[in-house]
Amino acid sequence: MNKRLTTKLTRRALAGGVVALLAGCADVSMKPYQTPDAPAKAAWSHQQSLPVAPATMITVDWWKQFRDPYLDNLVGRALASNFDLKILAARIGVAQAEIGEARAGALPTLDAGAGASFEKSTGQNFAKQFNLGTQVNWDVDVWGKVAKGVQAQRAEFSASEADWRAGYLTLVSDVSTTYFQILQFDEQVAQQEKTLAKNRQILDTYDAMYRNGLAPQTRVLQQRAEINRLSNDLIELRRLRALAGNALATLLGTPAGEFTVPPGSLQQRVQLPVVPEGLPSQLLKRRPDIVAAEYRVLENYDLVGQAKLAQLPSVSMTGRGGTASLALGALLKSFTFGFLPSINFPIFDPSVKARIKTSEARTQLAEQQYRRTVVAAFEEVENALVNLDAHRRQRIELQQQAGQLDVVAAQVSAQLKEGMVSQLEVFEAERSLLAAQLALLANQQQILSDTVTLYKALGGGWPPVDVRNVARN
Repeated sequence: MNKRLTTKLTRRALAGGVVALLAGCADVSMKPYQTPDAPAKAAWSHQQSLPVAPATMITVDWWKQFRDPYLDNLVGRALASNFDLKILAARIGVAQAEIGEARAGALPTLDAGAGASFEKSTGQNFAKQFNLGTQVNWDVDVWGKVAKGVQAQRAEFSASEADWRAGYLTLVSDVSTTYFQILQFDEQVAQQEKTLAKNRQILDTYDAMYRNGLAPQTRVLQQRAEINRLSNDLIELRRLRALAGNALATLLGTPAGEFTVPPGSLQQRVQLPVVPEGLPSQLLKRRPDIVAAEYRVLENYDLVGQAKLAQLPSVSMTGRGGTASLALGALLKSFTFGFLPSINFPIFDPSVKARIKTSEARTQLAEQQYRRTVVAAFEEVENALVNLDAHRRQRIELQQQAGQLDVVAAQVSAQLKEGMVSQLEVFEAERSLLAAQLALLANQQQILSDTVTLYKALGGGWPPVDVRNVARN
């Protein structure tokens, strides 16, 4: 073996040894990914209060359990036109594009250029030169740094999908509860108008009694003040109804004021779902916000791995080719080529170490956000169950109260015909009945809203579509 060959092999061995030594000094170890530990629940506190069966709770069109075609139409319009949902869909498109951007880091790049120079100095001949050149650069992904980045972007894409599903559930929930509020306001307005009419009749009675010396003037003034209060409440109800209508229009992607829900009756249009068996707490794992939070933990885990791999030497290969000539016609007659492999040792770059610490800190942040999301989900479900249980028990009391007052009003009306009571007592009995009916109406709206909240809190359902396609709509 000649001396020159021996020297070349020795240099290569030394270079390889240096690379191996530097690679061995860098800590690139990663523990296998695990879902962050978080509080867990074996069961819910009020499982008997769940308004629908487990299979129904996760159906795609769960809002149809309220059996209101108008609500079905509103939800369909919102899903097609709501801008918040479109923004979430656009973010899916961004995340999908970023996967391709991350993957492109492992591909070679090609640059090409052409130029010309012209120079004239005093006492010198006019000089010109033409050149044409190309360069290929390829950073070889020896250690899988680019692949780690691609994995991180895929996790972000999956998190964006889960964000869209969470937005889907939130939108359906908001449309449903806002619609229920509008119908409640409609019934309250109608009941308030009846109450106001009754109180005006009572005022006429008091006024006649005052003129005949049978009642003091203070009674008349008190009744007029009551009418003022009821009129003010009626104005407020109509204002709230208009605001709820504006909110619903925005949810539908329509300018506020250009859409109005026809007046209706909450108790006649919307049906309360029946109460079946409980629901296992494991279904909480399908909540989109929890899924998104875990994917973002996985994303940061991959970014930590990418940051650690950045400590290892990077291998670059550069190929150059070009030509130059004093005459444009002779530009392509001769070429020069060059090939330059190189190794970079970023382990000596302090920013690499700093990036590792930053990535690890972000992973810890993502893990804490995941735990917070889980705990908040438990609270949301428990609150919905507590509210639903209490409002259903209150409904029994309110139904009994309204039934008893209805009997009282009927008996007082019968006694009036026999002259046993005054017209004033009839008005008072009817006013008490109307107040109880309004409380029962408000209770039904609360139960409906609690039910919608529970659908959303337990993850609800969503369409079996490729979420990537929604970004193109």
